[in-house]
Amino acid sequence: MGKNLLGVDFGTTALKACLFDEKGNLLASESAQYKLITEGEFIEFPAEEFFKVFSDTVAKITCKYKVDALALDTQGETMIVLDKNGNALMNAIIWLDNRAEVQAKRMEEKFGLEKIYNLTGQAEIPAGYPAPKIEWIKDNKPEIFAKADKFLLLEDYIIYRLTGKFAASRSLYSSSLLMDIRTGEYIPEMLEYLGITTAQLPELKESGEVVGEYNGITVVTSALDQIAGATGAGVVKEGVMSETTGTALAVCAITEKFPPYYEGLKVSIYYVRHGVYCLLMWAPTAGAVLEWFKRNLCEGLGYKELNEIAEKVPAGCEGLIALPHLCGTVMPENQPNAKGVFFGVELKHERGHFVRAIMESVAYMIKEYVEFMGVSLDQIRSMGGGANSKLWCEIKSGVLGKEIVTLKQNETACLGSAIFAGVGIGVFENEQKATQSIVATDKSYKVDNPAYEKVYADYKEKEKKLMEIFK
Repeated sequence: MGKNLLGVDFGTTALKACLFDEKGNLLASESAQYKLITEGEFIEFPAEEFFKVFSDTVAKITCKYKVDALALDTQGETMIVLDKNGNALMNAIIWLDNRAEVQAKRMEEKFGLEKIYNLTGQAEIPAGYPAPKIEWIKDNKPEIFAKADKFLLLEDYIIYRLTGKFAASRSLYSSSLLMDIRTGEYIPEMLEYLGITTAQLPELKESGEVVGEYNGITVVTSALDQIAGATGAGVVKEGVMSETTGTALAVCAITEKFPPYYEGLKVSIYYVRHGVYCLLMWAPTAGAVLEWFKRNLCEGLGYKELNEIAEKVPAGCEGLIALPHLCGTVMPENQPNAKGVFFGVELKHERGHFVRAIMESVAYMIKEYVEFMGVSLDQIRSMGGGANSKLWCEIKSGVLGKEIVTLKQNETACLGSAIFAGVGIGVFENEQKATQSIVATDKSYKVDNPAYEKVYADYKEKEKKLMEIFK
């Protein structure tokens, strides 16, 4: 009999669990929502509740199906502190929590961004990262710091609750600022600075390594959620990139070259496996802009109708350009005060022009990211709600001059984790060979439209002026 592989994707406010057979066919799926505790800059969630959400959701599958192995990918940077008995000393500090801004700035002054990048691959030191959070606890909760036996991330905590062992995927620790991205081991200088030891941290493992068992199910390490999603999309080698147009935009590309540091660098590097990295860029608003326009200015119209009216508009929208920065920009320039703009509005422009301009603007952001990352691409795999729009895929292909491919399986993070589970128990030799056999593509779009070159240049010019205005 074939093996059944469970992949679990633990997001910021929702969990999704999908059971696949070893051919990648979806057998069952369950999901759960949960609400974070927010108080000012503090964003938390009870650690015990994380495990309850996980175990209750997984039980709905295991009560009906045989599960041979499981792996879970999680949101990066969410931290849990345990005492020597394995009990949480405080609520989990969610990755969005910015309480450690003072500590993050202090760390930047101590190490400098160039050294941090060369050690960890991270181009910045956000307050939400684990290392500044540990220092915040040391500064503000000395009684908890003194009792802390383990500092864990969410995947490690769930693995501990399942197996009793402290183990973590190196992929997840890419943005902890605790791990050397080149060696895959903890950074002695950083641990000394924080006043902690390796004994207070989990053992670092590659994605796809067996840790232990839970109710007869083999428990395997997975990866950071973005890495798991890229794996489930078949993005496991150079030349293939993924773009996810959901509420936000995320672009992931694999590289074996560690890009050199330069001042102003905004692209962070994440560990995939030894000597292989993922370049990751993102924007806070992409599909959210189209949703905003539909909700406020297109009453009664659905996405199908929006696509239909936008299809009638020529490439370039007859001079209308959208700058989709409704929540500021993060990359390649961090400008939180930037605003969204429609530039060049004339009487001839109708709703379809605005819809298409929004779609084109997201394609321009992707092109900008690809240029900034400096990667060579043969194909782009499109995910998220935007992948459901034929027009949007064609626009992206025309702007980027690359083949855009969609996938038959939408739950790519769950599939990526299931792949790692399969690697762990020997179903697959490695994730690269697994994706060749079980990641199925759906539609392909290849559009050649030279008109976009001038419009993209205009977009870049307008965006540059916008950044200057809001500095």
